[in-house]
Parts: sequence; C-alpha cells; structure tokens
Amino acid sequence: MSADTQADEKAIRKLIDDWMQASARADTATVLSLMSDDVVFMTAGREPFGKQEFAAQSQSLREVKLEGVAKPVEIKVLGDWAYLRNHIDLTMTPKDGQPVKRAGYTLTILNRQPDGRWLITRDANLMPPPA
Repeated sequence: MSADTQADEKAIRKLIDDWMQASARADTATVLSLMSDDVVFMTAGREPFGKQEFAAQSQSLREVKLEGVAKPVEIKVLGDWAYLRNHIDLTMTPKDGQPVKRAGYTLTILNRQPDGRWLITRDANLMPPPA
C-alpha cells in the first residue's frame, strides 16, 4: 500500500470518527460539512433523500442522545473516489424515552475534493429500523 493510499485511508477513518463524534454532540453543521451538496442517502423503508432532508431530520433528533461506534471493515481508494464498508452499533435514547438500539452495515462512496478533503457523496445504510 502506498503512502498516499495510507494517508487517504487515515483521512477517511478520521471523517467517520468526526461524523460519529459530531452526531453524538448534535453538531449538525459539522456533520453537514462532511457530505457533498449532492449527497444521496438510502435507508430501509424510505425513498432516497439528500442533504436538505438530512438537515431537517437532524433538527428533529436534537433531543435524542446518540451513542455509537463505527468500525470500518473495508476501505478502497480508487483515485479521487473511495468506498467504505462500515459496521455501526448505535443507541438512540429520546428525552424521557427508552433506548433504541440499531446495528448493521453501511456502504459509503466518498469523493476527494480539490482541496484534498474527502466527502461522503452516497450512503446506503443497511441498519434495519426498529421493529
């Protein structure tokens, strides 16, 4: 593995760590800064959605405590594109509510920006919704 590839994988791992930490702090601005403007999210049971819907949904979750761990399983850098298979364990606890646990895999496509930063551009979240 080249030094450039190692640096790219390290940057992608940091992006995922930053995402998880910002989500736990309900820091929507930071989370939004980690995705491209044309990002598309795909989740079970709903139509794909973009950055504006993600931002609106995040506002509705401001009172929900998020705790989670993301463990990259595979990162493959292909020039200015990369994909990431990730396993996420997440617990969401609504204010005055019971914790809801979800776990599963995501498949994420990232794009390197002209300034060298990596941004999420597509994300398929395969964590099933609570039953």
